[in-house]
Amino acid sequence: MPRKREKVRFTSGDTTCAAWHYPGTNGGCVIMAGGTSVTKEPATDLFAARFNDAGFAVLAFDHRRFGESGGAPRQIVRIDEQIGDWQAAIACAAGLPDVDPERIAAWGFSLAGGHVLRVAADHPRLACAIAQTPLADGRAAAPNALRSMTPLAALRLVGRAVADVLGGLLGRPPLLVPTAGARGEVASLTTPDAMDGDRALDPDGRHTDWERTVAARIALQIGGYRPGLHASRIGCPLLVVVCDEDRSVLAEPGVRAADNAPRSEVVRLPGSHYAPFLEAHEQAVAAEVSFLEKHLA
Repeated sequence: MPRKREKVRFTSGDTTCAAWHYPGTNGGCVIMAGGTSVTKEPATDLFAARFNDAGFAVLAFDHRRFGESGGAPRQIVRIDEQIGDWQAAIACAAGLPDVDPERIAAWGFSLAGGHVLRVAADHPRLACAIAQTPLADGRAAAPNALRSMTPLAALRLVGRAVADVLGGLLGRPPLLVPTAGARGEVASLTTPDAMDGDRALDPDGRHTDWERTVAARIALQIGGYRPGLHASRIGCPLLVVVCDEDRSVLAEPGVRAADNAPRSEVVRLPGSHYAPFLEAHEQAVAAEVSFLEKHLA
């Protein structure tokens, strides 16, 4: 756990996002967020502490509508809003007293790893970016996710997603589904490694406020989200960390995105989607700290 951090808030759109600020000593800052409904503590604590130990400031935040951030209705993923949250987080980090505005990095995993690809393409002043097991191509990942579902569960999920969209148009509360479930359950993701999230991100059950649900409409969104297509516009150094047995976002779309980025590195780890938090944690941290020290320190 971190030695010292402080809660901050920054404006994004018509609300505010909550974040942890870890003061740094070397002027560099890593902005961090997690995927889908994963809040800042389970998403970033393990890595943020190690980055901070290396001297970097960290700004780890909740996307709006999740965790301690504002925004209603809750538990809804709106991609453009979340990209806006990253833009606001960059502005916030640039104004922190311990941060050099020219030495800011972005770090995200899973869905937020995909966001990092878009954000890095749109922010040429970022010093570097790390996309860990990123959702780089929803069109590639979606068929695999559907194959992991039983036909009945897939049909029920799509029906709930459509009802959620229509209900939203009428001002009704979102229809929620678990973010992860076993095959046969109605959940956002039922790939073989989806159920590793709890033991990877909250092994001690400390994050009691983490709501592991998401509005069902996400099932109609993810297949069209292809942030890896922006990789050719990423001007800063980019590190893409993929896992060879990843069945949630797949490894190859992330590798393809890195191949298209002008200044990229790829680290391939053994294991599945959450391996960087589990058996491959030390390998992932070592690679990421080394990358940050090269481009941010």
